[in-house]
Amino acid sequence: MTTRRLRLAAALAASIASLASAQSAWQPDKPIRVIVPLPSGGPSDIVLRGAAVYMQATLSQPIIIDNRPGAAGNLGAAEVARASPDGYTWLWSTDTLMTVNPHVYPKLNFKPEDLLPVMRASSFSQTLVCNPGTGIKKVSDLVKAAKQKSVTYASGGAGSPGHLSTEMFKAAAGIELAHVPYKGPAPAMQDVIGGQVDCGFLAGPTVLPMVRAGRLTAVAVSGAKRSPLLPEVPTIAESGYPGFDATFSLVLFAPRGTPKVAIDGMHAAMASALKQSDVVERMHQTDQEVLAESPEASAARVVADSQKWRIVVRKIGLQVD
Repeated sequence: MTTRRLRLAAALAASIASLASAQSAWQPDKPIRVIVPLPSGGPSDIVLRGAAVYMQATLSQPIIIDNRPGAAGNLGAAEVARASPDGYTWLWSTDTLMTVNPHVYPKLNFKPEDLLPVMRASSFSQTLVCNPGTGIKKVSDLVKAAKQKSVTYASGGAGSPGHLSTEMFKAAAGIELAHVPYKGPAPAMQDVIGGQVDCGFLAGPTVLPMVRAGRLTAVAVSGAKRSPLLPEVPTIAESGYPGFDATFSLVLFAPRGTPKVAIDGMHAAMASALKQSDVVERMHQTDQEVLAESPEASAARVVADSQKWRIVVRKIGLQVD
């Protein structure tokens, strides 16, 4: 093992030892399951697996990460909503599960009020990219092109962050763009690269390598802040649309009725884990900003974003059976 790896290993061990010595008031006595209603290997999954190492040390119990993808997260959410509220089952998901899905799916298999936001852990935005052949380099270029001809945009699917970000932008700019939905941001990106679709609001980590390789042009980001991975790329708000903010979040939820001591203990364990340098770096590399908000602030933000996206969903008449 190299000297650098020895130092990293020693630092990790020291961090875990420090966390273990600061035990939470909550003392769970069996493994804790966190359901992730998304496929494994994505940004949310990568961050949680890094944080779980430290959370296990704090709580003195294994953190079992259980990926249950399906129906835009609704299947995993339903399982947590039905779970016993004893502190041993949690949900880790993008906020769209609660801010978008209730407006899009007329027959949810769970009640949103049965899930309580425990922590808004991070925030992230979408990156507007275009095929270099379109000549679109700025937001004003896209608006001008859309007013002169038909311009298409790709998204990771109906109701995805990229789809909603674009629809919000269309309304702000007073333009029309033709939606081409895909099953995820990766295939959407490939068709923008190939020229089958002109542009798309897509996940930053997905498109970043292609932007750096010159195969995509990064035009803007959807959130209120610039991306640390693409600091030279402006926000939509900076590009002539003040107040525009299509920011998304990763949120930890609990079944309603979960004891406060368990919520406080899990929040404290995750907040501490999110401060660790390697977890912060994982989040940076997946284009996320660490937040670790309180349950009260997290719930307020979920309510506010739900109201915002309800307006967008109704405007475009989006509904999924």
